[in-house]
Amino acid sequence: MSRMVRLGTKILGIEVIKRNTQIMEENRPGLFISNHQHNIDVFLACEILPDRTVSLGKKSLRWIPLFGQFYWLSGNVLIDRKNKRRAHGTMDQVGEAIRERNTSIWMMPEGTRSHGRGVLPFKKGAFFTAINAQIPITPICISTYNTGLDFSKWKAGKVIIEVLDPIPTKGLTKRDVGQLCETTYQLVKNKVAQLDSELA
Repeated sequence: MSRMVRLGTKILGIEVIKRNTQIMEENRPGLFISNHQHNIDVFLACEILPDRTVSLGKKSLRWIPLFGQFYWLSGNVLIDRKNKRRAHGTMDQVGEAIRERNTSIWMMPEGTRSHGRGVLPFKKGAFFTAINAQIPITPICISTYNTGLDFSKWKAGKVIIEVLDPIPTKGLTKRDVGQLCETTYQLVKNKVAQLDSELA
């Protein structure tokens, strides 16, 4: 899969600059979170995510021809966002699976694509999961595509992906979710702005 992704980014003319990716391997099992801009996020993430990492996606992804079936069969987790009770139950199961299977999970806590609007506020679901499982949160920051890429050119441009130091959750409780969410959001937002300034 990763080889196919690397080929895809070459075909699109995207140069991916990767920084500190070893941090993810050193902090497993864990929760990896990243900003969410476009469908190509999935392909870029596949370039850096370590083995035994699954992602969390909305249930409707299953119905996308070929991709949806492949996504589900690869062990990724689908949730029904419209049913909050069922979604919370799924998140609890995800936390248990992370601990029992030594598996990491990748989530995009904005909950929707930003499409060049900057890093949108994070939703709290990912942080509930991390605290329930008592696993570290490792932020992945991806530079804004509008800044570094131009698909009208043969060489579309550069994307910088930088992994930040993990944020521990041991000892935290549900009362800490709001602060944890906001702290992580500010870290990612500020780093993305810094990466964009490098590409401007």
